[in-house]
Amino acid sequence: MLALVPNVASERPVRLLCLGAHCDDIEIGCGGTVLALTEQLPNVAVEWVVFSATPEREREARASADAFLAAAKEKTVVVKSFRDGFFPYIGGEIKDEFERLKQASAPDLILTHYRHDLHQDHRLISELTWNTFRRHLILEYEIPKYDGDLGSPNLFVPLDESTGQRKIDYILDHFRSQGDRSWFSREVFTAILRLRGLEANAPTVLAEGFYSRKIVLGMEAR
Repeated sequence: MLALVPNVASERPVRLLCLGAHCDDIEIGCGGTVLALTEQLPNVAVEWVVFSATPEREREARASADAFLAAAKEKTVVVKSFRDGFFPYIGGEIKDEFERLKQASAPDLILTHYRHDLHQDHRLISELTWNTFRRHLILEYEIPKYDGDLGSPNLFVPLDESTGQRKIDYILDHFRSQGDRSWFSREVFTAILRLRGLEANAPTVLAEGFYSRKIVLGMEAR
């Protein structure tokens, strides 16, 4: 197994940019990885951006982000209010937000939606991530749902039992407004972690899966 951690100067933090179309997307797709990175690396700065929220869901999202980012050395949480389900039709406004991010952020690692996600909002965020950030390590996370669009991830992050269960606990605790959804259950969230753990042959049993379109491996020129 190869460890893939951004190589940054010791005097500055590892900068992580997390992008989610909706308030629980980041947590469901890559919450365990965020917990692992912020708790295992000594200096992580996280920018956490959610693009769609009602006032109630914004309160949930901010409380959830506080829980997931408790170990981060620095954190910035941004919650926007673009209309849920209509992202392709207001793409220009959302692209303006990405342009702001490009000017303000210099991430070492970006976590965003899967390019083949069948939810139109998710897909647009993935497209704009790649359109905006050209010299960055981008990993795409997955969201289990009715559409049945799960693919075959090519990169995995093993999670220990404690981290996997805390991820699920935080999601269930903070997003009570989603409690009546058929997909919003401990069983669903555990199942996807166990499936990806199996595929990764993870010694910890649990894992999150990601899709990497491009990774450049190499040594610095001497």
